This record gives sequence, structure tokens and C-alpha cells, in this order.
Amino acid sequence: MVKPIIQPLDLIELVKANDVVIIDAGNVVSYGMQHLKGAKHIDLNTDMANVPDNAAKGGRHPLPDPVSFGAVLGRLGIKPHSHVVVYDDKNGALSAARFWWMLKAAGHKNVQVLNGGVTAAAKAGFPLSDLVELSEPAAPYVFTQWQLPQAYIDDVEKAADNSMKIIDVRAAARFRGETEPLDAIAGHIPGAINVPYETNLDADGFFLEPEILAQKYLEVLGDTNTKDVIVHCGSGVTACHALLAIDYAGLPLPRLYVGSWSEWSGRGKTVAVGE
Repeated sequence: MVKPIIQPLDLIELVKANDVVIIDAGNVVSYGMQHLKGAKHIDLNTDMANVPDNAAKGGRHPLPDPVSFGAVLGRLGIKPHSHVVVYDDKNGALSAARFWWMLKAAGHKNVQVLNGGVTAAAKAGFPLSDLVELSEPAAPYVFTQWQLPQAYIDDVEKAADNSMKIIDVRAAARFRGETEPLDAIAGHIPGAINVPYETNLDADGFFLEPEILAQKYLEVLGDTNTKDVIVHCGSGVTACHALLAIDYAGLPLPRLYVGSWSEWSGRGKTVAVGE
């Protein structure tokens, strides 16, 4: 099984020797201006989520059903044996990590996130393009259920009252309730601890080394079993950045709460502020 993170120079060598499906999960406008040559675009709102009319119904970015996502994968030319590399223009936090988690949850083995994204790959010498890349469609990717651990709002409510840990990866100011740019209510889930996703990266925007990430998350988790850990963010997207870091560190994956703060706050659940 491949490592969850691939370095830019390794991607260049991989493309020379293998048939690789490269996915740009960044902003569609940025994709139209510049992307890695050969990369196909995937959209968070239309391809990776079943966006509701009310965020209280599963959050701002609920997962699509397996049939819908399988059709998207087929459209992108992704087959069960494909080696897939995904990136975005925000060090994996915009949508690349979410796509990585979804593809793994579909049962796919060979999927990696590009360390440093398009900027790092360009600096390493990977050619760029502004042309829309057309893929040769494959048959719909067939899977029947999401295969990675998830938590739902009832699980989170119970977790706040027992020994389970809830990790909130949003920025510290959002966690403390000092600002809220996206959701109607500011604050955090009672009992949650704040581990901002940016702390997975070094000053240059690359993921920290696996050993450093392992030490960091072992300190956060203590003796709590990862099956008793729930990770969330605002809408189940940047939470996947933490899950990617945890996997890169060689630790078992905790549960993803896809609904996240957008669902919790939209349901009128109890809100905490401050540290």
C-alpha cells in the first residue's frame, strides 16, 4: 500500500514510469488559470458533496451517496487499480485531503496527496497547463458503502459526556468563538479540544515528517483508542487534513464527523466559547 503523501520529485518520476490519474481538487478558477499538466478537476460542491439547502441537514458538505460518487470517479477515468494523486492550492486543506479520504473510504488502495500542491510541483519542474483536461471515461466505480469510520451527531453528543475525545481542527479564533466567517453561530462543541490543521505543516507549507506528526498526535490522544476519537471541522473537509496527517504518521484513523460544526450549530446544540 502506498504512503498517503507523495513528494513532488517522486510524482515526476512516477508519471514517467506509470499510468497515473492526477486530480486537481482546488478552486475551479485557479484550475482554469494554471494546473499540473494532465490533471482533471474535481469540484467540492458538485462532485464531493451532496450540498443541502440547510446546513442543519448533515452540514455544509455531506457525503454524496456511493452511486453518485462512483459515477464521478468513472467520469474522471479512475478504476479500482488506478494510481491516483490529488492536490489543491491550499496544502491539501481545500479539498485534496477530503478526496483522499473519500477514495480510501470507497475501498481504493493507491491514492496519495501531493505534498506542497501545485506550487511545489511547479518548482520541482512538473509542467503546467491552462487547458481543460479531458479524461477517457471509465465504467462507474462500484462500491456500496463508505468503509472508513464515521461519527454522527448523536455520537458526538454522547462523546461530549464520556471518555471519548473530540478534536476540532478549525483555526483557534473560530474555536474560541471570537470569529465565525462561515456558519451562523460561533464557538465549539463542548468538550472538544482544538488542534488546528495548519499545525500539521511546516513553515514552507509541507507536511511535517511522520515521526513528528506521530509524536504530536500521540500527545493529543494520550491513551485514548482512536476508535474513541472524533475529528471534525466546519463542514467535514479540513478535518480530513488531520486524518491524512494521522495516517501519514502511521496511526489508525479516528472517526470523521462529516456534519461538523455547521450541522452541530445549525441544530441548536449546546455551544461553548473560549479555550
